[in-house]
Amino acid sequence: MTYNKIIERLYSLKDTDKVIFKEQKFGVISINSLGIYHKDLKIIAKDIGKNNELALQLFDSGIYEARLLCSKMYNPKDVTVPLMEKWVKTFENWEICDSFCMGLFSKSEFAILKIIEWTERVPEFEKRAGFTILASYCMANKTGENELFEPFFQIIKSEANDERLYVKKAVNWALRNIGKRNIDLNKRAINTAQEILMFNSKSAQWIARNALSELKKENIRMSDYPRRIYRK
Repeated sequence: MTYNKIIERLYSLKDTDKVIFKEQKFGVISINSLGIYHKDLKIIAKDIGKNNELALQLFDSGIYEARLLCSKMYNPKDVTVPLMEKWVKTFENWEICDSFCMGLFSKSEFAILKIIEWTERVPEFEKRAGFTILASYCMANKTGENELFEPFFQIIKSEANDERLYVKKAVNWALRNIGKRNIDLNKRAINTAQEILMFNSKSAQWIARNALSELKKENIRMSDYPRRIYRK
């Protein structure tokens, strides 16, 4: 499928009512949006397959949904730091931030580098990007030992006082996902949440309470990454 054919297909799905609905219902505020749901973009991406050249063209079109397609079509193995920096600076809402971070950045060789760098950024969606990569990386990396993930608890504690909605939600998400990797990290995540609970900010209180409510569930859905027998 050519670039022009993809753009034509996107415009054939244009729905301005969906633009308004996504903004009002989900807080997805976007520039140059056609109003196409994510599930429909997944179908298009699947039809096209991985194609770096087309993905770059689509991103540079400036069309919001074309940029979402880029995140689904670019090969994670080919991601570069300059591309990541170019893209992260354009993120305008949680949807496009999470699409790039979950589907692309967390699967690249630079995932840990950008977790460390971006979680210290000031712009809301650049900082969210760091924590979203972390939340996704916890599930994408099935072989990493606990020692790889334990330093991230300090990063989470350092940023738990950020009151911005989409940052604190991502901090919470990252904490919960680390705690669902295995029994050992679950205990460490619970301890970290209890420490955050002592912080004097509404954001920290929310992050901690929400994480504890899930991490302490008896029927919590927990993985056992990496595959080994854990301490009881």
